[in-house]
Amino acid sequence: MPASFAAPAEPVTTAGDGQLVVAALLGIVAVVLLIAWAKVHPFLSLILGAAVLGVVASVAPDKMITSFTGGVGTTVGGVGLLIALGAMIGGLLAESGGADGIVNRVVGRVSGRALPWAMAGVAALIGLPLFFEVGVVLLVPIVLLVSMRTDVPLMKLGIPALAGLSVLHGLVPPHPGPLVAISSLNADLGLTLGLGLLVAIPTVIISGPVFGNFIARYVPATAPAALLPTRRQPATPAGTTEATGTAGTTGTAGTTGTAGAPDRRDVDGDLLTDDDLVNPGGGQPGEPVDDSGTETARRTPAFWPAVITVLLPVVLMLLRAVGELTLDEGTAGRKTLDIVGTPIVALLAGVILAMFTLGYQAGFSRSQVSSVLGGSLPPIAGILLIVAAGGGFKQVLVDAGVGNLVADAAKDANLSPLLLGWLVAVGIRVATGSATVATITAAGIVAPLAATLDRPGVALLALAIGCGSLFFSHVNDAGFWLVKEYFGLTVGQTIKSWSVMETLISVVGFAGVLLLDLLV
Repeated sequence: MPASFAAPAEPVTTAGDGQLVVAALLGIVAVVLLIAWAKVHPFLSLILGAAVLGVVASVAPDKMITSFTGGVGTTVGGVGLLIALGAMIGGLLAESGGADGIVNRVVGRVSGRALPWAMAGVAALIGLPLFFEVGVVLLVPIVLLVSMRTDVPLMKLGIPALAGLSVLHGLVPPHPGPLVAISSLNADLGLTLGLGLLVAIPTVIISGPVFGNFIARYVPATAPAALLPTRRQPATPAGTTEATGTAGTTGTAGTTGTAGAPDRRDVDGDLLTDDDLVNPGGGQPGEPVDDSGTETARRTPAFWPAVITVLLPVVLMLLRAVGELTLDEGTAGRKTLDIVGTPIVALLAGVILAMFTLGYQAGFSRSQVSSVLGGSLPPIAGILLIVAAGGGFKQVLVDAGVGNLVADAAKDANLSPLLLGWLVAVGIRVATGSATVATITAAGIVAPLAATLDRPGVALLALAIGCGSLFFSHVNDAGFWLVKEYFGLTVGQTIKSWSVMETLISVVGFAGVLLLDLLV
């Protein structure tokens, strides 16, 4: 994940190396057992796992709380805001019918066998400037809709999309990890970018469409109903029944649902409709979008306005990346692009544009647009809390000194710089769950060795570290929980699909680095 968590100047405990190893293992095992065996909610499990880690590592209670809450705050402040803004764009895209238009065009132009490849290509393209979690919240609605419309297994489409985003995030600047490695090693940015793209192409192919086609047979994922992009249907006049046999909504005390089915009501006694269940948050305290009497005014957005709205944040962040590569620091143009290309600003601009292109232009009133925006937030509340707790768990690991322990163990190893950089990044990634922390630490350890390498060698060293930082994402990584919740997976299914995919990316990418080392 791109959010970086700065470790304090010194660890929050004086525990020995053996004690830290045991603490890290017990903390991770506690999280897994609480979720998989005790069926405790992941949010609570991560909090309790962090407590187990802190207690075994002899971290003082006040420092443990400060470390955990600091990680939660950093994650919510960075990842949480982006998820919320992305969900708003996705809500307007779904409610206006814009997502339907995109899906219809994609499905109509690309055959079933080519869909996974198309998803990987689109994800890799927007993954150039896009943070991983931003790409997830923008792509997931499209992936879910395409899977639903074409009956293609969700993992067959989701894995290629995740692979495209993850590979670009770990290997290609201007993402934080590659930029940190390039800066620490004094590598040539342009050369690293070019070699990174060469490594990324086969890595995306193998870990995306190829692996997705395989794992879809063993992970029969079903999209969460709350996150399935669904456009609310106009209310049926009272007392009528549609061709499907569903009874319409009556006036004040009417009944909704299949004929003969009992009424379903919420805690306040208000009638629940099927739409409330698919789009939670449309009831109380917010109001659902009332389509009655406005059907003739409703217009489905055209294909290109919908696409432009989705791509606006991507373009703004891409312009910022181009500015970082081409403009001198401190110039007016560079400052402007740095601001408008900041992820939160870019996504906010996307929300504002979506209000017009997917809201007002589609026939929504101001109150209806507000209702759609508000209704898009409740479904992601659980995701935000789980991702935030994952960030807190990770921060306790980092502050306890687990990352430093792995780094110190590798300092005196007699290995080639490329292998050493990859192994150190792997160890810290598995221990802390942070790709950024793994990259920073590994680059700092092998930086003296970079002086003995030529320009291509230094660039490849940066890429080797990037590959290692993606190895086996599991329960201590906020990205693990992001993927689990968005795709409605169990912990075991997430390990089989997402964690194995990340490991495949790391191994295949590093193999590509070693191959290039023989050729350049």
